[in-house]
Amino acid sequence: MNPIDTEFNRREFLKKTGVALGGMAMGAGSSMSAMAGINNGILGGAHHLPKAKRVIYLMQSGAPSQQELFDYKPMLEEKHGEELPDEIRGTQRLTGMSSEQESFPLAASQYKFKQHGESGAWVSELLPNIASISDELCIIRSMTTDAINHDPAMTILQTGFMLAGRPSFGSWVSYGLGSDNNNLPNFVVMTSRGSGRPAGQPLYSRLWGSAFLPSLHQGVQLRAGSDAVLYLSNPDGIDAPRRRRTLDRIVKMNQEQYDRTRDPEILSRIAQYEMSYRMQDTIPEATDLSDEPDHVFDLYGEDARKPGTYAANCLMARRLAERDVKFIQLYHIGWDQHDNMMDDIPGQCKDVDRATMGLITDLKQRGLLEDTLVIWGGEFGRTSYCQGKLTKEKYGRDHHSRCFSLFMAGGGVKSGTTYGQTDDYGYNIVDSSGAPMTADKSKFQPGLVHIHDLQATLMHLLGIDHTNLNYKYQGRRFRLTDVHGHVVEDLMA
Repeated sequence: MNPIDTEFNRREFLKKTGVALGGMAMGAGSSMSAMAGINNGILGGAHHLPKAKRVIYLMQSGAPSQQELFDYKPMLEEKHGEELPDEIRGTQRLTGMSSEQESFPLAASQYKFKQHGESGAWVSELLPNIASISDELCIIRSMTTDAINHDPAMTILQTGFMLAGRPSFGSWVSYGLGSDNNNLPNFVVMTSRGSGRPAGQPLYSRLWGSAFLPSLHQGVQLRAGSDAVLYLSNPDGIDAPRRRRTLDRIVKMNQEQYDRTRDPEILSRIAQYEMSYRMQDTIPEATDLSDEPDHVFDLYGEDARKPGTYAANCLMARRLAERDVKFIQLYHIGWDQHDNMMDDIPGQCKDVDRATMGLITDLKQRGLLEDTLVIWGGEFGRTSYCQGKLTKEKYGRDHHSRCFSLFMAGGGVKSGTTYGQTDDYGYNIVDSSGAPMTADKSKFQPGLVHIHDLQATLMHLLGIDHTNLNYKYQGRRFRLTDVHGHVVEDLMA
């Protein structure tokens, strides 16, 4: 798409926002008309018929261990304590946490696996509720990424590039498609802390930032407590009519400034003021869980009654999906089990297991799962060897970028499917013949899903051609998938 940084593109932008923009100061009606135009999205509609209308991304920050959850490896049980063969590890770059180890003993998972549902998906005993809906899931066991440390891995997963400064996935979707509900943000973010390592890897707001896209498209963070959005409520002594008059005057001044400077960010500022005004009514209603019946809390688990928990955020995500919020992102911290897997991961799994099942089940029974794409996974995987000393009581796993697992549900993906495979050690992605595979971004490789392939596929499900949603900035056209990415059609129903 063309950027909004030349006279031609300003005219296009103004055309999309409506000729009423100059008269916004005349009242709320004209302001809301202009805002509706801005929220149409730069594409003016999908490139092709979408399978999903909205996304709920359940980001498991810290990297869940695939060996403990979805990638069952009997070989690790047979060779527990033996050295990882040199030919399996090859020349892989290691993190500073294990690069000085003299020994790399293989560590078997201490948790049982079994097959579930008609699909026969292998799922760990740590996730019994998720296992119960395995026929709804599309499990990918052959994800791969370029990064081996948390911050760059989170950044490339969320923005398509390992360095900070690019728009987030949700911002790109908002920019391209706009909103189906002009009274709520296009892109909403919630965070929670798990019981695994609650003081684990930090989250940065740039992960849901809009970077060089208009700031209207950045994620709006909902917080636990009475004020879900900071600074949204009117100060004492200010009622709605007075707030409306104040906004009208501010809009008039901003419009005059825009007429002088032609800075398109001013239009985003006007739109955000108007959105905030309407959110004073819509956010309290959307975030009030008091009208949810007991059987819904039973579905998500008792933690859903506690504001700020993963379970409560999952229930909130369903409410936002019902209200047609386009992109809903939950971040759950605590999946960084380096040296104490047996103490840390059971509680972390309990945090998310029932609530994730509850969300997918709830969406399905309300007829929302068909066009809501749910994604669950972290930024990379964990090593098959033990970080540090392996004992009977204790083991952990370091970061691993070569392969990891995630799953999707709804929104046009192929349910009851397990895609891709790793070698018997759970260390490398292999093809159908068992030969090792490495990422080659220049071509599509069946069975291997690079981060950019995942992003391209998710865009496709939303009706977007990922190669044709871009933005010119500092002389170059940028897109979420950078200059790579292939749609994985085998993942789609």
